[in-house]
Amino acid sequence: MSHATDEIRRRVETLRADLDDHNYRYYVLDDPRVTDSEYDRQFRELQQLEQDYPELASPDSPTQRVGSPVETSFETVTHRLPMLSLDNAFSDEEMRDFDRRVRERLGTDDDVEYVCEPKLDGLAVSLHYENGSLTLAATRGDGYSGEDITANIRTIRSVPLTLRGERVPAMVEVRGEVYMPKDGFEQLNRRLAEQGEKTFVNPRNAAAGSLRQKQSRVTARRPLEMCAYSLAVTDERLLPETQWDALQLAREWGFRINPEMRRATGVDACLEAYSDLMNKRADLPYEIDGIVFKVNRLDQQQALGFVSRAPRWAIAHKFPAQEEMTVIEDVEFQVGRTGAVTPVARLKPVFVGGVTVSNATLHNMDEIRRLDVHIGDTVFVRRAGDVIPQVVKVVPERRPDGAPSVTLPTTCPVCDSDVIQIEGEAVARCSGGLYCPAQRKEAIRHYASRKAMDIEGLGDKLIEVLVDQDLVQTVADLYRLDASTLARLDRMGPKSAANLVEAIDRSRTPALWRFLYALGIREVGEATAKGLASYFGSLDAIAEADDEALQAVPDVGPIVAGHVRSFFDQSHNRDTLAALAEAGVHWQPETIVRPEKQPLSGQTWVLTGTLSTLTRDEAKERLERLGAKVAGSVSKKTACVVAGEAAGSKLTKAEQLGVSVLAEDGLLSLFREHGVDE
Repeated sequence: MSHATDEIRRRVETLRADLDDHNYRYYVLDDPRVTDSEYDRQFRELQQLEQDYPELASPDSPTQRVGSPVETSFETVTHRLPMLSLDNAFSDEEMRDFDRRVRERLGTDDDVEYVCEPKLDGLAVSLHYENGSLTLAATRGDGYSGEDITANIRTIRSVPLTLRGERVPAMVEVRGEVYMPKDGFEQLNRRLAEQGEKTFVNPRNAAAGSLRQKQSRVTARRPLEMCAYSLAVTDERLLPETQWDALQLAREWGFRINPEMRRATGVDACLEAYSDLMNKRADLPYEIDGIVFKVNRLDQQQALGFVSRAPRWAIAHKFPAQEEMTVIEDVEFQVGRTGAVTPVARLKPVFVGGVTVSNATLHNMDEIRRLDVHIGDTVFVRRAGDVIPQVVKVVPERRPDGAPSVTLPTTCPVCDSDVIQIEGEAVARCSGGLYCPAQRKEAIRHYASRKAMDIEGLGDKLIEVLVDQDLVQTVADLYRLDASTLARLDRMGPKSAANLVEAIDRSRTPALWRFLYALGIREVGEATAKGLASYFGSLDAIAEADDEALQAVPDVGPIVAGHVRSFFDQSHNRDTLAALAEAGVHWQPETIVRPEKQPLSGQTWVLTGTLSTLTRDEAKERLERLGAKVAGSVSKKTACVVAGEAAGSKLTKAEQLGVSVLAEDGLLSLFREHGVDE
């Protein structure tokens, strides 16, 4: 037998130290610094080294225990029976090896029946009931002792406070997984972000952080669920004969059990269950990271027994990791068909979610600032199902010295038009909508649509062909098309070509509002286009109007005015308008109609919190009747913030900016004063 070299000894010490640190961050701080798959790789490497060099084995190695030491902020609870972890299988071959060992230890050649339970990605808990009443709840902790979380567990609606039914033992322990559904996780993160608080990386982190809140009322507001997965009683004669029936009994008592659970006889049936569930994974309302296969008969479980840290009768067959760590090598900006300028991380290629990923979205600059992304950062990348890979977390401890930050480009990387980000909006956009090649197809489609220039026969597929064959670069080029050119295109005979040329020709004299709407200016819909046209009467007057003049138009606030001003400020757009005029497009002037000035004309108001006497929509409608623009965010240009009950970050920002704040009774007085109180 070979002896360990100094290098191997140092590697073992490093792995143990790293794994201890990972355990502490995962179980105690709820702030992991590596993905589950990276932890598994380090764990298996240490396990193999200890197996190859027995003299290095140690009772305090992470391979000999579960989890990490318990934090002292909660009262410590010692588990009556250890909450051991499971061995993992990462391939079909490892699953077959597990089944072979089970049959060998049971001394049978017959297929073994297993229960296939989805491995929920949450937090394991132990619940104790005495005479049917919940008396104690604890986290798994290090497997031998955990934290008393009884007050928090009692807030979870899927946890019965009193067991139902007649077959309830005097004492029973129910173990299960507390998790957070995907929808609840997204809603929680949105709420936290709106309040300026730290968001969670994934649902597992959110569940763990919610369960370990110091105040149970905070936990009560978190969308937590629990599924039971095992029972333990002082008198085991009270249990059914199988794991399956034990979980059916738990359901009778009032516990949720996973509806995807099934039985499978033999390893081939287990692998089929694994494949079926992996195909459904992305569509499930909660996160799972594999299947736990358990020998169904409890007497066989007892015969198989345990090794030091895991049962011999169960194994977790893991799915391909949905999160991995890699390095951001660069950040580039892409322009979408609507002009959105999106940062994209160029990554050191990494295998995640079953594919090799080299790019991931960073959404927008707000997200970059929230994550504090720098070039060269080590990051968590997540890919779930067909979802576009995204960067979800930065590991700042691994940031190289001098790593540059990410800045938004001032001009479009495609057409060189100005990149505009309106205050209060998260998305930055290219302002060259009529000109930018990245937006060309969408601009033409919108221009030709029924409510715009209404060019019949110019559908999406034909627009694709015209742009791809470089026959049309801007909307002005539509008016240079001739029937002979069109007739040569696929699926375009002479008659169709002639009809299209006629339809294009009929669009040369549009109403001003139609033409304005057709230009595709951000936030300028049909109603706003009509308002601008009737207020100013001509396109030249709109193009020359400043922000203040534009905001005098009903339904035009600072954001819409900013988009209009930005559009006409771009030379590319002015060139396209000139080309349209040269092609014979002459929009018709409108009769100027300016409504009587309203009390709140030109003002932007914001509603926050809950109003007791009317809904937010009702308040918004009445404010708009008085001429106000009701926005969703607070800025220096906000005239007033209406603060209802439980007003949050918007009220705080208003106070910081010195914006006027009105309580609900003041708002009602305003409505009564101007006769809009009904």
